[in-house]
Amino acid sequence: MTKLTSYQGLTALITGASSGIGALIARSMAARGAKVILVARNMDKLQQLAEEIQQQGGAALVLACDVSDRSNVESCVQAALAQCDSIDILVNNAGYGHHRRFLDWDIDDQEQMMRVNYFGMMYFTKLLLPSMVKRKKGWIIFIASVAGKLAIADETAYAASKFATVGLAEALSLEVEDDNVHVLTVCPGSINTPFFDEEALERMPDVAKRTMAEPEKLVEQIIKALARGKREITYPKGIAAGYIVRALAPGFMRKQVKRLTVK
Repeated sequence: MTKLTSYQGLTALITGASSGIGALIARSMAARGAKVILVARNMDKLQQLAEEIQQQGGAALVLACDVSDRSNVESCVQAALAQCDSIDILVNNAGYGHHRRFLDWDIDDQEQMMRVNYFGMMYFTKLLLPSMVKRKKGWIIFIASVAGKLAIADETAYAASKFATVGLAEALSLEVEDDNVHVLTVCPGSINTPFFDEEALERMPDVAKRTMAEPEKLVEQIIKALARGKREITYPKGIAAGYIVRALAPGFMRKQVKRLTVK
């Protein structure tokens, strides 16, 4: 169990760092002494964040990347390693979602969602993991979702991408923990970030709106989980009770989920 208690001298690469959870993680790790590599498509937002971090005494590097494009990810990692001796922390955060019925969901967008939400994480992990294993040092954080543990209506493509992410992270953790590489799976519920656009908010179940949490608290829990060597967290924590209910009473859970989410 590799506990991350000091960020001094470490380098963290964060995907989807231009806004929301990714930007907050970057700020938090930079404030603790890590050099952060900010990765996203929006260079303007990345530059603004980098300047903010630098003004506060932190170190930040920005790299444009479309995580769904394998060759683009390869070029991004090469550029990062050309400017840093090593990357100690990988935060796989980039992703997006929609709330749509499967019958109404364009197949091209479903394919793109899998490329961004799952394959993008797989690409970065595949490229950066070997050096972590070789050095016997590293942390990989997968920002998955409660939708990767409990599927609901209107989230077919999104849930599929997050179930895949959770499976990858759990299996990978077993493979590399003896090499001193720690994998943390993060399963947020509804978090108040730009991730939820007007379409999502309109179709979101009322219970999800009522329990929507602030992203700063989620990032605090991620930092605490890394310090304690945890392998998985759900936030807000109370949602995790649903995992137990589903395992013990799947029929009851199905009825409740359908009642709350199918309009």
